[in-house]
Order: sequence, then C-alpha cells, then structure tokens
Amino acid sequence: MEIALSWYLTLAAVLFAIGVAGVLLRSNLIIILMSVELMLNAVNVTLVAFSQSMGDVSGQILVFFVMSVAAAEAAIGLAIVIAIFRNKLSVDINDFNLFKW
Repeated sequence: MEIALSWYLTLAAVLFAIGVAGVLLRSNLIIILMSVELMLNAVNVTLVAFSQSMGDVSGQILVFFVMSVAAAEAAIGLAIVIAIFRNKLSVDINDFNLFKW
C-alpha cells in the first residue's frame, strides 16, 4: 500500500505553517530557532516525497546537504543565543536591541 504524494505535501505544508507561526508569534530565540529547523524539515519532507514519486535519488541526496547546513545553522545559532544570554541574561527578543550603542 503506497501513500499518495498529496499526503506528504500536506504534511510538509502543515509543518511549514507551524514553523512560520512559531517564527512570527514567539519572542523566545530558542523557540524561533526550533521553528526555523521545523521549516527546514518540512522542505526535506517535500524533497524526499518528490524524489520518491519520480524514482530519482537526487532529492534524497540533496536532503543530506540540507541537513548538514541545518546542523551548522543550529550550532551557530545556539552559540549566538548563548552569547546574548550571557550579556543580557535573557533570550527574549523584546528585551534587547543589538543595534543600540
């Protein structure tokens, strides 16, 4: 029994929408980073679904590159969040402005 492509695309759209809502509605930097990772995983689901439906593995290979970039982005983003927390003692984006003198 094979699952239709539309189910995978619907799942990816829902995941992406949850990620966008997390970025737009939350003010905690860690939650925002997690939402960005959720959006990247939604794109990965789409790539794998199209790759599987077309019978080509190039989309699945691209997912490995996207996952490695996402891991690097998460590591650098978390390092920036830790540096901000050490200076401001908060990770709420409403509590600080990095462009002030």
